[in-house]
Amino acid sequence: MTRRKPLSTVVSESLRERIASGEWAPGAQLPTEAELGAEFHVSRTVVREAIARLRSAGLVVPQQGRGVFVSEAPQPQSFSIPDEVLQTLPETIALLELRLSVEVEAAGLCAERRTDAEAAAIRALMEQIDAMRADPGAVPIHYDYDFHLSIARGARNELMLSFLEYLRPLIVERLQLRHIVAPELTDSYYARIHGEHDQIVSGIEAGNPAAARRAMRTHLVNSLERVRAFAAAAGVAGAGMPALARSLFTGFAPGSRQ
Repeated sequence: MTRRKPLSTVVSESLRERIASGEWAPGAQLPTEAELGAEFHVSRTVVREAIARLRSAGLVVPQQGRGVFVSEAPQPQSFSIPDEVLQTLPETIALLELRLSVEVEAAGLCAERRTDAEAAAIRALMEQIDAMRADPGAVPIHYDYDFHLSIARGARNELMLSFLEYLRPLIVERLQLRHIVAPELTDSYYARIHGEHDQIVSGIEAGNPAAARRAMRTHLVNSLERVRAFAAAAGVAGAGMPALARSLFTGFAPGSRQ
């Protein structure tokens, strides 16, 4: 059975066609989020994700307080990952592996290059995100992506940051947290992630690249293994999922440091 394209993909492809055809010339302002949402009968969130795809491709440029405009000199898309690939778990896992290879080094560079103010801002953002503890049914598994982007900014490598920003609309909404966390394990899950985050930030604050890389690798590998476990159980009866989720947290108590 043919899979439907995500709504954000449908919208972004339509907008891309208007730019390519010249309907929207370089420098032209795009309609507002509300106008595009009404035209395509989608939410503003879908419109924002569609525009993020165009921005990642270098086709549009946002201007603070003014709106989004067609780039004067659109750049060719540097990182192209087909949507049909993203709709399958094996390729989603491959994306996570790719992300891991970039972010581990970004954490080390951040530990070397961040300012004291940036280190403090990274910790503040981490604490803010980790304090939310939203309903797993209402958030994606990568709810902490802004935290990861803040570390990439501190790495002072624009290519790393641009690549991770490109990945955001492609990877963040792939799975909901409820897919990998049983309801009774929500508190344990959030506590574990906070502990992993804290180890990363501690390495950055200490100016210890090896510790920051090690902590980031542990964090992302754990995330990857949770998705792999979900993929392995995708064809198993629902009764097996709580047991699988529990196995990921064996020996872990809320508030413990990993």
